[in-house]
Amino acid sequence: MTKSGTVKSGTAKSGTAKDPDTGSGAPALSRRSVIRAGAVAAAFMLAGCTAEADSPSPSLTPTATGPAGPSERFTFATAARPVTLDPALAADTESYRVTRQVLEGLVGVDALTSAPTPLLAKSWTRSEDRRTYTFELRRDVTFHDGEPFNAEAVRRNFERWYTLPESVRNDSLMYRSVFRGFSDSPKTAVYRECVVEDEYTVRVELTEPLDSFISALAAPAFAMSSPKALADASADDLTQERNGRNISAYGAHPVGTGPFRFVSWNEDVVELAAYPEYWGEAGQIGTVVFKTVSSPEGRLRALKKGEVDGYDLVTVNDVGDLARNGLQIQQRDPYSILYLGINSNFPGMDNVLIRRAVAYAIDKPAVLDGLFLNGTKPANQFLPQKLGLTSDTVTGYGYDVDKARELLTEAGYDGRELPFYYPRRVTRSYLPAPERVYARLSSQLTAAGFNIRPVPVDWSEGYLDKVQGKEDRAFHLLGLAGTYEAGDNFVGTLFGRYTDEFSYNDPEVFSGIDKARGLVEGQEQTDAYRAITDRISERVPAVPLAFPISALALSPRVAGYPTSPVLHEVFNRITLADR
Repeated sequence: MTKSGTVKSGTAKSGTAKDPDTGSGAPALSRRSVIRAGAVAAAFMLAGCTAEADSPSPSLTPTATGPAGPSERFTFATAARPVTLDPALAADTESYRVTRQVLEGLVGVDALTSAPTPLLAKSWTRSEDRRTYTFELRRDVTFHDGEPFNAEAVRRNFERWYTLPESVRNDSLMYRSVFRGFSDSPKTAVYRECVVEDEYTVRVELTEPLDSFISALAAPAFAMSSPKALADASADDLTQERNGRNISAYGAHPVGTGPFRFVSWNEDVVELAAYPEYWGEAGQIGTVVFKTVSSPEGRLRALKKGEVDGYDLVTVNDVGDLARNGLQIQQRDPYSILYLGINSNFPGMDNVLIRRAVAYAIDKPAVLDGLFLNGTKPANQFLPQKLGLTSDTVTGYGYDVDKARELLTEAGYDGRELPFYYPRRVTRSYLPAPERVYARLSSQLTAAGFNIRPVPVDWSEGYLDKVQGKEDRAFHLLGLAGTYEAGDNFVGTLFGRYTDEFSYNDPEVFSGIDKARGLVEGQEQTDAYRAITDRISERVPAVPLAFPISALALSPRVAGYPTSPVLHEVFNRITLADR
């Protein structure tokens, strides 16, 4: 798709192997990205050899696909429970991992390039002023409750996002990051309206150009829900308690158009079943089970015993054991950022000299050493190299303890205790060993003269809410896993507006991001993002630490898995080996 004038996309082809989102042509596990049994050294390089592996547990042995449709069972171990299965209100990887199976958006993700591609929309055009997008929809799609997917369904989803009540909004909502404002703040909103032109044609009007609009629609937050199900389950009424949080009845029972329909969610287990009327390629998997196993050791043990077919977030400690047991490792290209967050509202942290002292105090290679998979690189900015927007002129903060101490003295730091929040009992794609990463950072900051007070918080006990809210903290560990390909997905999400996470108020950055978002992809936009990156590096609202490599572990029965840097991994595209 071109980036100027009137634009028309390609047309999706239902049920063909070439269709990047729905076809059965799941990529084979290549030598470049997969390990079977072999030398541990080779495993660490994530490039490997093959060998015979032990047979899987009989309970996981493939069976023939019957005439009624897919019949295979696929069990996947996750690192944490979902927060909600309403994608519009979700912000965590494990929630999206489930909702991607159940719900689909207008726009999909190319399996090879991660570029936007047709999905529920067969094609789209863009007006000359880049403020109007017209979508031609698929005509052979139904929601899992039997309701038709059509232009009116699209309109009602957009209107729901735009009119979300304040009681369900938070700083981490994807809609807020992309579209800025809601119906009660139309002057700041990028979205204006969604208009039904006919049963399968819908027009979306924006208040200003947004170059990443189509890419952003591929994010799981913009998946289409059944309007009837949203209404019947009072989707914006968060009165149902689950796992210590309030969600709606819809958040516990989503209804979409995807290859799998929701069956049940019982504490640590979510079960899905293949939707027999799915418009695309059915694939081999008839039942999907997501099982929460919070410890890396537990996930590895479950895979070795044949209790699960795969798990995400392989750690350095897993690699050798996986290789010795003939199990597969498949890595993703890096598309996430780990950072040390700084709360500028905490006394002293509003002083840029102290924030720069933090940056000088951190030896990033020493923090990463032995805790992250090979290929993980230290970060000096917040935009991944994959985007082609990185700056060569960012302020350099090499490891310099003496410089850090000088800045602390100049700033008048009085030794005040600085609460440092970090998560426990969790593994994230950007943070495989949070307690150990915290320990190294704390040690380095202490050596430079900071008085650190550790504040460990279990991930399941609302860690995200605490570090993205108004808790009395100076530092916190967190990261961002990208969900669509645009600079706005990173610097816009983190620093595009004032948030309680950083309490960072910089109109120059805010306006710069707004400008960059509206520019056509090209040199002018690249220069704008580089200027933003330079400004952020000078002001240090947070310290970028690493662009981590993430990887999955899979049983020998898995012949193909749709690995994606943006985690667009839909299980109807899994292929199983014949045995």
